Amino acid sequence: MQRIHFTAADVARTRLKITAGPLVESAFAHGLLGRGVSAPFARWRSQVGDRLRPLAGGPAAPAGPGTDGEAALGALLRIIEQGAAGGDLTRVWQTAVAPYWDHLLAFLEVECEARGRVLMGGGAELLLTTLHSRITWRAPVLEIHDGPDTDIHLDGRGLVLAPSVFLAHRAGRVTRSLDPSAPVVLAFAAPPDSHQATALWDKPDDSGQSLGALVGQTRAAALHVLRASCTTTQLADRLGISAAGASQHTAVLRRTGLITTRRVRNTVLHTLTPLGAALLKGMAVQSAAGSRHRPPAAVLPPVGFLQHAS
Repeated sequence: MQRIHFTAADVARTRLKITAGPLVESAFAHGLLGRGVSAPFARWRSQVGDRLRPLAGGPAAPAGPGTDGEAALGALLRIIEQGAAGGDLTRVWQTAVAPYWDHLLAFLEVECEARGRVLMGGGAELLLTTLHSRITWRAPVLEIHDGPDTDIHLDGRGLVLAPSVFLAHRAGRVTRSLDPSAPVVLAFAAPPDSHQATALWDKPDDSGQSLGALVGQTRAAALHVLRASCTTTQLADRLGISAAGASQHTAVLRRTGLITTRRVRNTVLHTLTPLGAALLKGMAVQSAAGSRHRPPAAVLPPVGFLQHAS
């Protein structure tokens, strides 16, 4: 059992984030690929298998029956905490998560908004009480009834709560930054039901691979997000990176003429330029014209892109 110890300041600083980040979701997806999956994930796993078969020298087989899948997941999360990324995780991201990232973000945003209404209506303690059937709030301790037997003291840093699509076999998992002053992130299970899964796994978009090879995976993802104008904070939340990291990437995209930035009162708003929109459209057309099973570019999103909340 994981036990997270709160102070009054920690309860006040508890907040929601749309996603813990692509690297975290990739780690959870890796763990899920080696398990028996429920009906909502059957189509996803079938599509991922179709992508993996044509790849010569594809990823190491995920943990399967008779192997220690939990140990594999733990190793991947240690990679996250150490700020590095392994080759197997690169391929899991490319084949199992990246093609669905737009759909996943839309789903997680709806989930986050629903939890936000709980937070607004009943405060942080009600939110902590209703996270998951196997997560129990016994003030001032949040108990997660699976995973390693650990005690985590927030010490005034607060807790970031992020829903996860692929954490389907666990109630929640804590990921921590090496920075001792950074908030602790708790990814909690928010798997889709069968109806929601239909939209999640429909028409996967592989255009981000070719666009990522041109501008980098982080900025490719940012361009997809900026199809709808948003602030630096909103962009950071959607990409699972820090506001400072989002600001750096928007500065590069602005200098290359792909986005424009304007200030509205105290808020900075980013929007695609016609050039940026044309680039996205052109890459999508190119992707549709290419082979359905072409090998994805061997480029992992930079660690800054794949970090959990900071």
